Amino acid sequence: MKRCSTCNRTYTDSNLSFCIDDGTPLTTVDADDDATVVTPRGNENDWNARAYQPPPAYVPPGTKIKRRRVWPWVVGILGAFVLGILVLAIAAAFMTPRLLRRAQQGANTTTEPERSNRNTNSNTAEANSNSTEHVDTPPPTNHDQVLAQLTDLENEWTVANVNADKQKLDRILADDYAGQGAEGGLQSKADYLRDITRDTSIEKWEFSDLKLTLTGDRATLTGKVTLFGQNNKRVLDFVDKFVWRDGRWQATGSAVNEKEGSDLVF
Repeated sequence: MKRCSTCNRTYTDSNLSFCIDDGTPLTTVDADDDATVVTPRGNENDWNARAYQPPPAYVPPGTKIKRRRVWPWVVGILGAFVLGILVLAIAAAFMTPRLLRRAQQGANTTTEPERSNRNTNSNTAEANSNSTEHVDTPPPTNHDQVLAQLTDLENEWTVANVNADKQKLDRILADDYAGQGAEGGLQSKADYLRDITRDTSIEKWEFSDLKLTLTGDRATLTGKVTLFGQNNKRVLDFVDKFVWRDGRWQATGSAVNEKEGSDLVF
């Protein structure tokens, strides 16, 4: 016979080692003991006891149960959080300079084509200062602006004539150009480019009495140009006609009349 020291129940089943009610280890007692004897039923279906659970660890009477402390877990979680922040900060310290260098290299790579385009645009502007980037740009309507543009174009035209720069003249003259020839007849663009020769006698020139007539995309510029050589000068009255085409002014015609009193020695 065995007895539970907690609930004081006794069992006759020699195979039982723990109390089926509270899991306390059973102790062997004499059969003459008058305590209540509990014998398991033979039919398991008639057994109405709760399911068997493994007995808890045996704690001797009088032993103080130590409660688990929470603060070590809190300290551990905070420590892991701080450690994660430090790792991220160190990673950022290593990665930030690399990212900045890559961004700078990308900016330099982007800047080079921009510089190239600016240089190209500058060269184009020197070839014809009134040219624009967009061929569908509407013609300017400001009188002073157009006068300044055509004055610059007249100077470029004169430089191209003096140097017989056919490439620049091809850009200045419109394809339908029809101007006054050397003998008073009409001169096409092809004739102009074919017959032009370099003139080394002209050292400088001046434009004066410039007047502009502006009508939509058409402009007419009249005035005087004085050509200075080593010992003489020539004064020419001119009438030049222009059209706004492909985003720039192009010459469509020109007539020149040399004034009396030219070729004077001074």
